Amino acid sequence: MKKYTPIQILFTFFLFSQSCFAQVDVVYKDLVWSDEFNTNGAVNSSNWFHQTQLPGGTGWFNNEVQHYTNQLANSFVNAGALSIVAKKEIFTDQGVTKQYSSARLNSKYAFKYGRVDIRAKIPKEAGTWPALWMLGKNVNEDGAYFDNLGYGTTSWPACGEIDILEHGITRTRPDNYIQSALHTPSSSGNTVNIGGVVVGDNIADNYHVYSMNWSPNQISFLVDNVVFYTYNPSVKNASTWPFDKEQYLLLNIAMGGVAGAIDPNFSQTSMVIDYVRVYQNTNIDTQKPTNFTASLGTIAGSAVELLLNANDDSGNVTYNVTYGTNGTASTFSPSSLQKSLIITDLTPNTNYTFTVTASDLMGNTALNNPIVLNARTTAILDCGGTDTQAQQGSFSLGYKYNFETIGTDVKITFELLDTNRVGVDAILWRQSNFAEFGMTRVSGNIFTKTITGQALGSTINYACKFAYQGGLSVTKYISYVVGSSCNLGIENNFELKQSYYPNPVQNKLYLQLLDDQNQIILTDILGRKLVQDVVKSSHNLDMSAFKSGIYFLRVKNSHGVQNMKIIKK
Repeated sequence: MKKYTPIQILFTFFLFSQSCFAQVDVVYKDLVWSDEFNTNGAVNSSNWFHQTQLPGGTGWFNNEVQHYTNQLANSFVNAGALSIVAKKEIFTDQGVTKQYSSARLNSKYAFKYGRVDIRAKIPKEAGTWPALWMLGKNVNEDGAYFDNLGYGTTSWPACGEIDILEHGITRTRPDNYIQSALHTPSSSGNTVNIGGVVVGDNIADNYHVYSMNWSPNQISFLVDNVVFYTYNPSVKNASTWPFDKEQYLLLNIAMGGVAGAIDPNFSQTSMVIDYVRVYQNTNIDTQKPTNFTASLGTIAGSAVELLLNANDDSGNVTYNVTYGTNGTASTFSPSSLQKSLIITDLTPNTNYTFTVTASDLMGNTALNNPIVLNARTTAILDCGGTDTQAQQGSFSLGYKYNFETIGTDVKITFELLDTNRVGVDAILWRQSNFAEFGMTRVSGNIFTKTITGQALGSTINYACKFAYQGGLSVTKYISYVVGSSCNLGIENNFELKQSYYPNPVQNKLYLQLLDDQNQIILTDILGRKLVQDVVKSSHNLDMSAFKSGIYFLRVKNSHGVQNMKIIKK
């Protein structure tokens, strides 16, 4: 197998870094640790530790059935590659006899933030569970390398676990499907923080590069330099983000347990690893972000979109925004990639000044900092409410929902009010031509998704599936007229026998109302009030002077409030 000199390694990574520059938030350039597996025989003991001690006294976790050994037959270097071998053999160690042996290597190197590249062939036999992964250096696990050195102060999962690659525990997935996952106090064991991808070529017969890119902002997972999953919780604390401390690498093949039944004809298999490389940025960065621009995007009743862009050699730019009395917001984006930042919870019909700055992770600031933008929010066009009705599962406290029209887009927000759910995620359901869409966490258990290109006046129907540890709950479908505003009033739950005709209307709209005194308000699609009057039970509303489009009529009387969509020809 062809191996590389240090210069060739750096050149190869330079080519990789150019192609993934817009995929990861930070490009790590400097090779700080590696094993190229160039020396035949036992693994390099300066780099690797054989973890063999049974942590529970009699067995490993997850009902696995193997012994991990330091035998040369279970881990060795040959022809420029490391082989980790799982075998069917009777093996006795620590007073326990098992039917399978394998190897579990701990790196003697730990680091915080950087990129890991592992070029490997991954076995696929039934019942095998090959893994390339990481644990916090502080994990309290008897027999682990750093625990033996006295660093084990924190139990799993508070130490954090980063699974770069797993295979064998997703047998229902297509062939060549590999998975990455994060285990934290907020979601551990059968975690919801999972991403996976089907690799194009047979993973057992062909080398692929499995990578993890870890920054203070997020953790991204790649195959052959293409990102397929990114973990970036909106709230980073000890529960969701124990990834602010050093981690070390583990390479192993487990047998059985959650990997399922082992093929009765199994004899042995190997995970073959060409190299393991860790990159960080060791050189001091003094270059300031350049070409910093900031402009206004979509402006709505409660939100303003800011479009941000800048270049930086670190590969990532951080943007900070101040507005109003004490409003602040921040985001980050890959260099030269425009970032849309939506400032929410604003007051309708209000002037705002946004002061935007750009900097890199080293604190270098753009020369043209700050950029100041002025915007006035529009009248809000949204409908929202609270409910407990479920079409699947159940709710205790219930959920909130909100639909907001922004141009021809609709921003849909759901919030789970139940407080006894752990590891909550949300998926938006479309009713007609059923489809599912992942939602973005805003904060806590608030999730949002914007659907684009909606026709004003059309009716859409969406629900939200909240998934959590141990189950799921699905809201009822909510109907919303695109461009409408429920702020005009809440319609009573009985049918008002009032008529409005013709609709669509060209000139006069005829009203037949229930009371002798009725308050009417007519607004346009932007929520602007065009007519406000108190009228008799029979009234002709002249709309001849209005432009073609969607209007909303609110009628209030002793029977309640009714809202009506009016189409002007």
